[in-house]
Amino acid sequence: MSEDDTLPPFLEGRTVLLIEDDGRIAEEIVGELTGRGFNVDHEETGTAGLDAALRGEADVMVVDRLLPGCDGLSVIETMRQQGIRAPVLVLSALSAVDDRVTGLKAGGDDYLTKPFAMEELVARIEALLRRPDDTRNTKLRAGPLEMDLIERRVWRDGREIDLLPREFRLLEYLMRRPSQVLTRSMLLEDVWHYRFIPRTNLVDVHIGKLRRKVDAPGEEPLIQSIRGTGFQLRVSD
Repeated sequence: MSEDDTLPPFLEGRTVLLIEDDGRIAEEIVGELTGRGFNVDHEETGTAGLDAALRGEADVMVVDRLLPGCDGLSVIETMRQQGIRAPVLVLSALSAVDDRVTGLKAGGDDYLTKPFAMEELVARIEALLRRPDDTRNTKLRAGPLEMDLIERRVWRDGREIDLLPREFRLLEYLMRRPSQVLTRSMLLEDVWHYRFIPRTNLVDVHIGKLRRKVDAPGEEPLIQSIRGTGFQLRVSD
């Protein structure tokens, strides 16, 4: 693991509750997350996992859908009924659209199908932890960028940027997650609403067009490519 894989300071020490009965997968996830600075609590059954979730100590949860004792969706539904609001990433070998929708309707916040890359898992966990507490604000600010969600206008240091609708949505997604590494599959799912990941350079093409508008000649580049992973809106706090 390189220095680039370490967590931002405000994410270090966050507690992840992992509910996964596959010992090999659990071992890999625990090793990856602890190596990055997370605290990880691991439970192997739905019953034990629900008990741990109801203690309310986890900042984020990773829950396998098919578990012994009590299935993952029942765990999520029960803890939501009990007022536990920690974000949940659902893991499942079921990849159909209906399965994803069912997982999200049960109270999950994101859905990742097996097999998956650890980089993708970590990126999604970080996204959940960075998720805005209130998405109803009508104006966004990230570094020199300002966005008016009502008038659909964007400025950089007072310079107005003319964006197409898809570019606006893409930049909004980036601005809500400043300095976070976003994978191509995350962008395809959340900006384009794809529920399968096609072999396409669609994201790269749109990022390129957006970058040319946001990062004018002579300005500090804000939209960064992260080799082998995705993209990042790199701004100062």
